[in-house]
Amino acid sequence: MLQRLGFYELWIDQVRACLESSSISVLVNGSPTREFKPRRGLRQEDHLASFLFLIVAEGLAGVVRKALEKELLESFTVGEKLVKVNMLQYSDDALFFCKVNPQSVFVIKVMLNCFELTSGLKVNSLKSFIGGVGCSQHLLQCCASILNCEVMKILLRTWGCLLGVS
Repeated sequence: MLQRLGFYELWIDQVRACLESSSISVLVNGSPTREFKPRRGLRQEDHLASFLFLIVAEGLAGVVRKALEKELLESFTVGEKLVKVNMLQYSDDALFFCKVNPQSVFVIKVMLNCFELTSGLKVNSLKSFIGGVGCSQHLLQCCASILNCEVMKILLRTWGCLLGVS
């Protein structure tokens, strides 16, 4: 991903060195064990983690752009100027916006699966929810089963707006 975004090879090598050179020692009964190298990427407290996550998340945005280009996903339009919105990202959260139908939700599921396979990150379905405006609970439940997540049960107040009502 760093190469695709145009980062210099020297910088990529330095990031790789940071990731591959870490070692861990665990305290057992107050005494440190021998050091060992972790086998799975970054830890949340790593200073580089947030920055690298944003770069990896750009891959998800690229997958969404491709789906829009191929007309597999239809953007949600808002406001007087009909601004197209399909995904908002903040930190490690992503909100997808689309027409509520099983076909669109299946496309989102495929995009998330592709993102998981290419990035090594996993979507936590226990923390994932689906909500809809102006649609039936039955349709929402059908879409939730496709995504393997729960239907939002509470109304959510965000940015001064109440979500979850028609």
